Amino acid sequence: MTLPEATLVGVPAAMGVLAAATPWLVRRLRRDAGYVLAAAFVTLAVALGLAARAPLADEPVTVSWRWMPSLGVSLALRLDGLAWLFCLLVLAVGALVLSYSARYLSEDGRHGRVYTLLTAFGTAMLGLVLAGDLVLLFVFWELTTILSFLLIGTTGPQAARPAVRALLVTALGGLALLVAVVLLTIAAGTTDVAAVLDAREEVLASPLGPAVAALLILSAVTKSAQFPFHFWLPGAMVAITPVSAYLHAATMVKAGVYLLLRFSAVYAGQPGWSLALLSVGLVTAVLGALQALREYDLKALLAYSTVSQLGLLVAAIGVGTTAALAAAVLHTFAHALFKATLFMLVGVIDQEAGSRDIRTLSGLRRVMPVTATLTGLAGLSLAGVPPLIGFVSKESLFQGFAGAGVFPGAGLVAGALAVAASALTFAYGTRIFFGVFTGPTVQLRLYEPAWPFLAPAAVAAAAGLLLGPAVSLLHPLMRRAVLDAEPWGTPPSFVFWHGLSPELAMSAVTMALGVSLLLARGRTDVALRRLPRLGGTVTFDRTYRGLLDLGGFVGRLDLRAAPGPYLVRPVLGLAALGGAAFALTDAPGAVSGAGDGPARWVVLLLLAAAVAGLAAARSPVAAVGLLGTTGLIVTVWFLLSGAPDVALTLLLVEVLIAVVAAFVLRGPASYPGRPGRGGGALGALAVAVAAGCAATGAVLALTGRRAPSAAGEYFLRNAEPQTGGSNVVNTILVDYRGLDTLGESAVLVAAALGLALLLPGGPGAPARGRLAEAPYAEVLPPAYRLLAPAVAVLSGYLFLRGHNEPGGGFIAALTAGAAVALAQLAGTPLPRWLRGGPLLAAGLLLALAAGLAATLAGRPFLTPLTAPGGWPRTALLFDAGVYALVLGLTVVVVRRLGGVRSASW
Repeated sequence: MTLPEATLVGVPAAMGVLAAATPWLVRRLRRDAGYVLAAAFVTLAVALGLAARAPLADEPVTVSWRWMPSLGVSLALRLDGLAWLFCLLVLAVGALVLSYSARYLSEDGRHGRVYTLLTAFGTAMLGLVLAGDLVLLFVFWELTTILSFLLIGTTGPQAARPAVRALLVTALGGLALLVAVVLLTIAAGTTDVAAVLDAREEVLASPLGPAVAALLILSAVTKSAQFPFHFWLPGAMVAITPVSAYLHAATMVKAGVYLLLRFSAVYAGQPGWSLALLSVGLVTAVLGALQALREYDLKALLAYSTVSQLGLLVAAIGVGTTAALAAAVLHTFAHALFKATLFMLVGVIDQEAGSRDIRTLSGLRRVMPVTATLTGLAGLSLAGVPPLIGFVSKESLFQGFAGAGVFPGAGLVAGALAVAASALTFAYGTRIFFGVFTGPTVQLRLYEPAWPFLAPAAVAAAAGLLLGPAVSLLHPLMRRAVLDAEPWGTPPSFVFWHGLSPELAMSAVTMALGVSLLLARGRTDVALRRLPRLGGTVTFDRTYRGLLDLGGFVGRLDLRAAPGPYLVRPVLGLAALGGAAFALTDAPGAVSGAGDGPARWVVLLLLAAAVAGLAAARSPVAAVGLLGTTGLIVTVWFLLSGAPDVALTLLLVEVLIAVVAAFVLRGPASYPGRPGRGGGALGALAVAVAAGCAATGAVLALTGRRAPSAAGEYFLRNAEPQTGGSNVVNTILVDYRGLDTLGESAVLVAAALGLALLLPGGPGAPARGRLAEAPYAEVLPPAYRLLAPAVAVLSGYLFLRGHNEPGGGFIAALTAGAAVALAQLAGTPLPRWLRGGPLLAAGLLLALAAGLAATLAGRPFLTPLTAPGGWPRTALLFDAGVYALVLGLTVVVVRRLGGVRSASW
């Protein structure tokens, strides 16, 4: 592996390690951890910049490992000019925001979550722009959605609804991207991004091509807050200022722009693609600028400004010419600089003045001159005033729009709308400065904040000022990024002065109109108040509530106290399916071993008696006991049928169910009402008999009628030679179908998280309800002390023998869980290290480590590896992850339902 390739792998990996180490850093350094994280971001940016010298010379750096070879999916990273541009934004702006956070956040607050999520988000964005495989790109795309939701939610309860809106809207785009990835793979015959872009003609000739384009546009406009999906971004401004500056000015909202630029290599110049992007982008640009001009809250103003500027970027990409794509690339860079600066300075003003309302702020220039100067520089760059970089990028946009050729006169229409949006931008960009810093000074006791607080914004503002006249310094990076978006074009040179040109005239008109709007602020405000607001939130909330109401209506039958209405549909469905299966198959054949021998008939009679007793039970305790009895009887049936693994699992689950029931059943000793003896009881009996007969008929018809399947034969024949394990069930779970088991393990984590949220706990001592007063309460503590070591040894034994005999991680963890449940019943505190959260995290990490070990060895993800000498196998490590996950879930269940009121879980 060459040095650039090692750097390409090392930088995202280092970001992941940094995110994992962030909580520890914050505990040691508190808010000053932001400086360490910022330094790390800068270091990684420099390292990646050294590796990017080859991509800037048209030699992309690529690294790939097989992930899912049967589908042709790889863990592939690719660094080219376009990816390097966005990596630079992620790391450079991230460094500024993190150093800004070190003074924005309070000294005594607990900021580990904010720093960790910001660092993890930076990692996800790097993965997104460096992904060289469509599936990997989709994975990181969804990670940015989830992390954005979590970051918005850090503000508190008031952020819940805006965070949900952002999640649902951007998740809609994620679903569209997933379908696009599938269709694009079919059309191009590969998931490799570079190969897909090279297969342009095949994709465009495919009947799936238009659908892919539409889905890519949908996913991009939801992520980049384009009309009519714009409303989630202003709502997300409830997040703290560092989150807004990083996610919603420089990185996350640019993900949609990156996606469109990346696939411009396929769709640029196609009429449908161009018309859709040009229309959506220009409408969003004008409407967003109008709404920004009518806002008084500085953060809301910047939010709608971001919506508008993203609209210009989307429209420029839609034009599809080399000049327009070059303008989009340059303005993406410029926008990240001046918008991140403005967000950070608005945070400074808010903290120092205690307000973001322009109407209550005035004359701050006299008491905060440095802040005023920096805000003026960033605002003028936003307005497109020379000599700032915003002026150069805005003129490039005008040049691109003037060359639009989607339809006759498209250049004139696009240019006029771009000038209108830019004039409104000039008006609100200068209004920020004149509204806050000029006029009489109202708050005389204010003073300039310390330089460490202003320095990050000052660096970004100075860069915007210096890179305007020196924009040619960016030419190699911008040129290479444009060529990656449009390989057949010839990018224009980026220069500060284009001479007397149509775009200069458009800039002059823009400034003249902007000054007119600024001077006529009073009349402008009156006119704007008459226009409808650029809404969407109310419509979204109504639709959301309507869907919830529909769900409540559909599930109303399942919310009855009596079990009959709840069970009638699934039981009748079972009867119908069983009858259909019996009717559509041949005459029943012999059922293999299901009814042979007197032992099975005894088991069957005992099972029927237990079920009858369960149906007649009048006490919850009796019902739980009889339900457990049926489980134990079925366990015996599995043993007689030669399925000891399933029998052991069922036995342990029944034990844990009985313990959980003991925790929960603290109410009355009998059911609140007796079922009726009339038609209702007879109807229930008839339905039950029909369901039982149907199930029996289906079993008779569908079992024992064929030889083992091809897959079954393969596993029985190859399990021991290929895996070294004679327990075929365990080898299937951890060797052959490890990915399925990993997915099921993630479900366990989700269940534990849900339980922890539903029963969050609080201060107090363990409570066992009436169990503490039971006659056998004094027996449980010594029984636990006697049995716990034996159960621990048994658990370890079952774990180690699982590859060859009945056992394994799942069964061993359930065994250990029985000891945990007994400890709770006995009122014995669990060891401090036995916490559900760390166990669940350790389980996932162990399982992923087993999978990544294979990837690093050049094998498909989760392929079992054997160390020299034949032991240990990575399958054992994976099984250890399963053990930790199951035990973690058991601990969470026992602690929450057992009455432990603790904030930790």
